Amino acid sequence: MSHAALPVVSWIAVGLLGLITGSFLNAVIHRLPLGISLLNPKRSFCPSCNKTIPWHENLPVASWVLLRGRCSGCAMPIALRYPLVELLTGGLYLLAWGRFGLPLAPVFWIFLSLLVAATFIDFDHLIIPDEITLGGTAAGVFCATVFPSLLGEDLWWRGLVRALIGAACGYFLLWGVVELGKLAFGRRKFRPEQPMAFEIAGSEEDPELLLGEERMPLAEFFYRESDRVEADAASLEINGELLGPGRLTVSHSVLCHGEREWSLQGLGDLMPIRASVNEVILPREAMGFGDVKFLACIGAFLGWQGVFFSLFAGSVIGAVIGVATMALTRGRSGGRIPFGPYLALGALLWVMAGPELLAFYCSHLRG
Repeated sequence: MSHAALPVVSWIAVGLLGLITGSFLNAVIHRLPLGISLLNPKRSFCPSCNKTIPWHENLPVASWVLLRGRCSGCAMPIALRYPLVELLTGGLYLLAWGRFGLPLAPVFWIFLSLLVAATFIDFDHLIIPDEITLGGTAAGVFCATVFPSLLGEDLWWRGLVRALIGAACGYFLLWGVVELGKLAFGRRKFRPEQPMAFEIAGSEEDPELLLGEERMPLAEFFYRESDRVEADAASLEINGELLGPGRLTVSHSVLCHGEREWSLQGLGDLMPIRASVNEVILPREAMGFGDVKFLACIGAFLGWQGVFFSLFAGSVIGAVIGVATMALTRGRSGGRIPFGPYLALGALLWVMAGPELLAFYCSHLRG
């Protein structure tokens, strides 16, 4: 093979590696939030019929096209997310290869894979698992130690220090935002004109709060030990027992009504829990702690400058998309908006063009 052909072969190999990694990330995105091991079952399977997918039906992008986006076993649609993640990962790998080459491109492949997995998990489940955030932080510190040029250093210990400073900066910066947000916006109060239905339903493992016509996971309200759902109950029914009016309080472990108290470890034995309420106070967070740990991961790979850039750019992108969504839906979009994907977009911007954008901004700022 000629030397001229080697660069072409390297680009093809990197693109294929990105597609294959994207296929693996699809398994991570599906399994990790559900607590399913990545090693058991070893082979991919259809989420609808549990059919084991043979290798020739698991080729990145191509199999989705050949199967016309449907499972060969049960004919249920295969989500468009699968080829999208594969193509996105392949494209990002090629971009990192073109920008950094060896030895740094493989380091950024790890980081970009973490961004992709975190983004799609956060969109689907409003969480970013510790395996990605804490595991990613450890990976970033390790990579910066082995390849100190990742953070612009030439000595291993300087790379280590820069990565630790970046991780700490990311964690404590966003932790401060979360704490200030809790003080300013930590309680949401409903006071309807007429008594409103209040019910804790679902399974003991995954209970839900039904408030009027709105249905929300109960665990979403208990990020902290001190978080409480409070209600002024006009009437209350617990497992068929009718109770009079009183103050109803629900924490992550205890339900209280007046002087009585029930442990939620046996929540299934208490259901159905129904009430008619005149007022409800719900705890809320400015953002989840998964985002805090995610920014620490970003800081470990990108340093403190990357932390500030990712947070600023992510906030701007999130605000623009949020305003546009509210305008298009006339304020009816509702629900909690994940911030992790916007942090990931900010971090991606820094990886691909951040230092240049920062230099351009500073040069114009000086006039």
